[in-house]
Amino acid sequence: MRKFNIRKVLDGLTAVSAVASASSAAQQQQAGNRETEIQETLQSEHFQLCKTVRHGFPYQPSALAFDPVQKILAIGTQTGALRLFGRPGVECYCQHDSGAAVIQLQFLINEGALVSALADDTLHLWNLRQKRPAILHSLKFNRERITFCHLPFQSKWLYVGTERGNIHIVNVESFTLSGYVIMWNKAIELSSKSHPGPVVHISDNPMDEGKLLIGFESGTVVLWDLKSKKADYRYTHDEAIHSVAWHHEGKQFICSHSDGTLTIWNVKSPTKPFQTITPHGKQLKDGKKPEPCKPILKVEYKTTRAGEPFIILSGGLSYDTVGRRPCLTVMHGKSTAVLEMDYSIVDFLTLCETPYPNDFQEPYAVVVLLEKDLVLIDLAQNGYPIFENPYPLTIHESPVTCCEYFADCPADLIPAFYSVGVQQKRQGYSKKEWPISGGNWGLITRSYPEIIITGHADGSIKFWDASAITLQVLYKLKTAKVFEKSRNKDDRPNTDIVDEDPYAIQIISWCPESRMLCIAGVSAHVIIYRFSKQEVTTEVIPMLEVRLLYEINDVETPDGEQVPPVPTPGTGSNPQSIVPQSHPSTSSSSSDGLRDNVPCLKVKNSPLKQSPGYQIELVIQLVWVSGEPPQQITSLAVNSAYGLVVFGNCNGIAMVDYLQKTVLLNLGTIELYGSNDPYRREPRSPRKTRQPSGGLCDINEGTVVPEDRCKSPTSDVKDNSFSRSRSSSVTSIDKESREAISALHFCETFTRKADTSPSPCLWVGTTLGTVLVIVLNLPPGGEQRLLQPVIVSPSGTILRLKGAILRMAFLDTTGSLVPPAHEPWREHNVPEDKDEKAKKRRPVSVSPSSSQEISENQYAVICSEKQAKVISLPSQNCIYKQNITETSFVLRGDIVSLSNSICLACFCANGHIMTFSLPSLRPLLDVYYLPLTNMRIARTFCFTNNGQALYLVSPTEIQRLTYSQETCENLQEMLGELFTPVETPEAPNRGFFKGLFGGGAQSLDREELFGESASGKASRSLAQHIPGPGGIEGVKGAASGVVGELARARLALDERGQKLGELEEKTAAMLYSADSFSKHAHEMMLKYKDKKWYQF
Repeated sequence: MRKFNIRKVLDGLTAVSAVASASSAAQQQQAGNRETEIQETLQSEHFQLCKTVRHGFPYQPSALAFDPVQKILAIGTQTGALRLFGRPGVECYCQHDSGAAVIQLQFLINEGALVSALADDTLHLWNLRQKRPAILHSLKFNRERITFCHLPFQSKWLYVGTERGNIHIVNVESFTLSGYVIMWNKAIELSSKSHPGPVVHISDNPMDEGKLLIGFESGTVVLWDLKSKKADYRYTHDEAIHSVAWHHEGKQFICSHSDGTLTIWNVKSPTKPFQTITPHGKQLKDGKKPEPCKPILKVEYKTTRAGEPFIILSGGLSYDTVGRRPCLTVMHGKSTAVLEMDYSIVDFLTLCETPYPNDFQEPYAVVVLLEKDLVLIDLAQNGYPIFENPYPLTIHESPVTCCEYFADCPADLIPAFYSVGVQQKRQGYSKKEWPISGGNWGLITRSYPEIIITGHADGSIKFWDASAITLQVLYKLKTAKVFEKSRNKDDRPNTDIVDEDPYAIQIISWCPESRMLCIAGVSAHVIIYRFSKQEVTTEVIPMLEVRLLYEINDVETPDGEQVPPVPTPGTGSNPQSIVPQSHPSTSSSSSDGLRDNVPCLKVKNSPLKQSPGYQIELVIQLVWVSGEPPQQITSLAVNSAYGLVVFGNCNGIAMVDYLQKTVLLNLGTIELYGSNDPYRREPRSPRKTRQPSGGLCDINEGTVVPEDRCKSPTSDVKDNSFSRSRSSSVTSIDKESREAISALHFCETFTRKADTSPSPCLWVGTTLGTVLVIVLNLPPGGEQRLLQPVIVSPSGTILRLKGAILRMAFLDTTGSLVPPAHEPWREHNVPEDKDEKAKKRRPVSVSPSSSQEISENQYAVICSEKQAKVISLPSQNCIYKQNITETSFVLRGDIVSLSNSICLACFCANGHIMTFSLPSLRPLLDVYYLPLTNMRIARTFCFTNNGQALYLVSPTEIQRLTYSQETCENLQEMLGELFTPVETPEAPNRGFFKGLFGGGAQSLDREELFGESASGKASRSLAQHIPGPGGIEGVKGAASGVVGELARARLALDERGQKLGELEEKTAAMLYSADSFSKHAHEMMLKYKDKKWYQF
C-alpha cells in the first residue's frame, strides 16, 4: 500500500509520477498547516484488460447447425464470428482470424467438436470441450472452392463438395485429405456436353452408407456407389437445384428447385420424378403447369411414426405476392401452413428426437435463422406457436443510439424492474420448455447487481439485468407515446429538425437510488420520469417550452427568455441571482414569416394512461427561434434531492425545477461567464438551414470517412460553422465557434475560494475546456420546497483545462468519492401524512462531507478530452495534472470504484484504454485495445464500477470487457461449459424380418475405402494442413478443470480402449507442454466413431 502525503508532494520532497506534471509554487501553500494523508491502494497489478462476454444477435448471420444430442446451437456470420448457444445463460463467442464468411457448420454429434467451412476455402476443426473453444486443425484448399460439406453421423470422414463439381474426403481426426476423390466427369453421363455446376448437396442414403447422393446446381442428381466407384443412378431435371432431403427409409428423396417446385424421386426410378409439387403455385385450368414461383431455397423431409411426414421449406412464394414478408411453409398431410417472418430467412433446421437418419425422425421444432432474429417454432402444438426466446437477442429491435452501464446498483432495483416488466410480456407462446438446453452454467463469483440501459432510435429505452456476465431484458419504456404521431410523411409537421427517427434517445441521466430517469432526445426534447408501481391516468401532460438563444451582437439581449405554461414565481432579491424574464410569445411565426416559439414535436393533449413503471413527470422542449431550429442537447443531469434537471447545447444552458415546473436558468453560454469571458467572440447571424438527420450516424454499418474517424463526439454538434480544432487532431471547437455545454454535475462542495463550508451547486463544463460553478440556494424541504423559489446565482469561479470537459467528480479528505445528494425512492402515487412526507423529502447525501469539519477540504477531479486535473477546494489550486494524450483525444472518461478504491478510466480515440489513480493521477494501465473505427463505438463505450466496461461492437451486439485483474482471473470459472457427457441414444432396432431378409441399414467400412492404404495419398498441392493453436489459451482449464475430468470420463468409454493411466499422464502433461497437447488433442476430443462394428 502506497501512501501519498500531499504536503510533501507539493513541497517537491516526493516525486509523483514521471508523466505527471510538476506543481507550481502557488499550489504548495494549499495544504496550509494541516498535513493531509491519502492512502492510495490501487497499483498496476490490480489491472488487466480482457473481453468477457458478447451479448445480442449475431450480426449478419450466414450459417446454422445443431447438435441433437448435446442440444447446442451454432451460428456463423459473414464476418467469421461463431456464436454457440446452450441453455439460457450458456453462450459463447469465437472468431476466425481471417474474418472470412462462414458458409457452413457441421457438428461432430455428441463429440464436443465442430467443423466450420469458410468462404476463403478453409475448413477448421473447433474443440468445444473447453470453456473457450479453440481451433485444433485447419485445412486450406488451394485449387478448388468449397461449396458444400457433409459429415455422416458417427463418421470421421467429411465429404467436401467444390465449385468444380468434385468431392474430396477429409479425415476429421488428422484433418488430412484422403486420396479418394469423386470427379464430376465420372459422376455425370459421359454423353453430357456441359458441366453440371457446383456441388450443392451431399448426403449418404440413410439405409446404405455406401451410396452417396450428390446434387449439382444445374439440376443433375447422382447416386454414387462408394465401393464400386461409379454412379448407380442419375436423375436429371431441367430446373436448378437448391437443396435435397432424404426420406428416412432411403427409398425416396425430395429436391427443391429455382422455379418454386419440389420433385419427389423414387431411388430406383431415375427417368422422371414420382411427384412434382408447386406449394405456392396457382393451379390453372385445362391441366396446364402452374405459374412459376420464386426459388425454394431449402427443403427438409421429416417422418413421424404416428402420422404423415412433414415437408418444411423456405421460399417458393408466387411472384405476384409483392411486398409479402418472407415465409416458412410447413406441409403436413393435407394441411399447409404459411408462417410469415419479420426478416428474410438465412437458414432453418428441423429439430428431431433422434440423431439417426435411418429412424423415424419425429420432428418437434424448427429453428429459423433470420437476418435479424432467431425464431423457434413448436411443431407439436396446433397453430405452430413460437417458443419464447430466452436469449438477449432483441438489443437491436430498434437501433441502439446510446447506452449506460451501472454496476453495484441498489439490490431492490432488479426485482422492481422485473415486476413491472413482466406485465409487458406477450402472450400466446408455446407452453413447452426451450429446446436448446445443452451445456452447464459457470460458477457465479460476482453477486452484485448490474444494470445496462439502452436508448433506441424509436424513442424506446430498455433496462437489462446484466449481473454475473448474463443479460436479460427487465423492462421497456416507450418515450414516444407522449407525442402526437403523424400518420404519413405528408402529415409531418414542418418543425421537424431530423429527417427520420425524431424520438431517438441521445442522452440518458439516471439516479439508481431515487430511480429518477431523465432522457434527452434528438428533437431537442427532455423528459423526466418517476418510477411507480401504480397505474395512473394523467389528464394533462406537464410541459415546458424553453427558448434558448445564441445572440451576442444584440446588447439588449436579456439574461434569458422563456415561454412558461405556468406562472413563474419571483426568484428573490439577491442582486447576484439570475432572474429569468418572461417574454410574451409573439406567435408561432415572426413578422418575417419565420417559424418562432414552436417546438419540434407536439405533445398529446388527451389523457394519457401510464402503466406501472416509469411515468412522465415533465416534458421540456426547446423551441424554434426566429426561423432557426433548436440545437440538439449535448449534456444532461438530474438531481432528485434538489428536484432539478439541467441541460445544455451549443446555444447555452437551461435549468428547470421539475417539482415547481418552472425554468430557473436560461442563458447563452457566453452569458455564463459574465464579465469574465476569456474569449474574443465575433457576432453571428442566425443560421436558417435545416439540420442533417440526428447526428446519430452509423445506425447501419458502413465505411468510415477518415474525417469522422478523428472527430470528437463532444464537438460533433451538427453545425456547419464548426471548423477544425486548435490541435493536430480534431478535439474541440475553434474559439470563434459556438461553445457547447459538454458536462454537468450537481454536487455539494465549495463554490468559491472564500467558502468555509460546502453548499449545493452545479458544475458546468464546456467544449472549450472551461469549468464554471453555479450556486444553488434551495428552500427548506416539505411544503416550503413547493412554495418558495430556488435561487440560482453565478459563483464567479472559472477553471480551465485543455480540450472539451467530459467528466467531473469530487473526493473527500480521505480520497473517497463524494456521490451527489439523492432522495430515496418512495411510491409517489400513494398519499402520505404530513409528518411522513416532511421526513421523506429530506435529501439523503451519502457524502462524507456532511460530517466534515469546516477546515477540511475536498478535491475536484476533472477529465477533459486531453488532460485530467485534481483541484483542491476551496483553494482551487491544481495539485495534480496528467496530460492523457497529445495526438488523440479521450472519448469517454469515468471515475469508478474498484477494489474498495477509486480511479479514473479513459478510452481514447486511438484505441487505448487507460486508468489513473486518484487523487495523484498515477498511470496504472495503458493498453491498446480498439481503434475508433466508427461513431457507434464512441457513442456507446462506457466504464462502470468493479472494473466493468462495454460498447456496441456491431449494430446488434454488446461486447463486455473487464479491466480488473481479479475478474480476469475468475473469468474461467464464471464462463459456462458447452460440452457435457451425454450417452448417445441407442441405434434403431432393425427388427427380425429386416435382419432375416435384408433391407435394414447397411454399414460401410469407410476406413477401408478412404484410408491411405486403399486410396493412396492426396495431392499435396490440393490442400494445405495448418495446425491450430490447439486451444492453448484454455488448455489449463480444459486439462485441470471440470472439462478435463469430463473428457477423461468420456474417453474411458472409448471403443478403442485407451489405457486410463496413460491418458491421465498425458492430461497432466497438457498443462506444461503445448506440443503434447497437439499430439493427443483428437484423443481428448473425438470418441471413436465406428461403434457399430462391434454391434453385429
